[in-house]
Amino acid sequence: MDQIPITKKGHVVLEEELRDLVKVQRPNVIEAIAVAREHGDLKENAEYHAAREQQSFIEGRIQELEAVIGRAQIIDPSTMSGKTVKFGATVTIIDEETEDEHTYQIVGDYEADLESGKISISSPIARGLIGKAEGDQVVIRTPKGATDYEILTVEYK
Repeated sequence: MDQIPITKKGHVVLEEELRDLVKVQRPNVIEAIAVAREHGDLKENAEYHAAREQQSFIEGRIQELEAVIGRAQIIDPSTMSGKTVKFGATVTIIDEETEDEHTYQIVGDYEADLESGKISISSPIARGLIGKAEGDQVVIRTPKGATDYEILTVEYK
């Protein structure tokens, strides 16, 4: 069984989501199903069907989170150092053509969030950066095409 790399913060977030699903959302949807059943004929009861669909989603997400948390390999980037890009690194790169700077933290698949600057280790950008160091120039191939970048900084926060 393969381990799933995840940052310490990402692990905490997943555990909080699991706790909310089990202790809050699951009981709420069970109650909603019970209330909807009291309304009569289940074939034409939209509330009942919506609650059952929500229950199915919650149970699926609980199973997924339990599997991920059970296989998690927790990595704390603050204990790491060096100028080579690896999992957990916060990397600032510059597009050599447009001069646009971007800062990304390389995280696990389940905690990636581009809007907050967290990219998945399996993304094309992260795969292109892994193993490179400050000052290196890299060509990153994405669905939009190849782009030349220079790595400005590599930090472990």
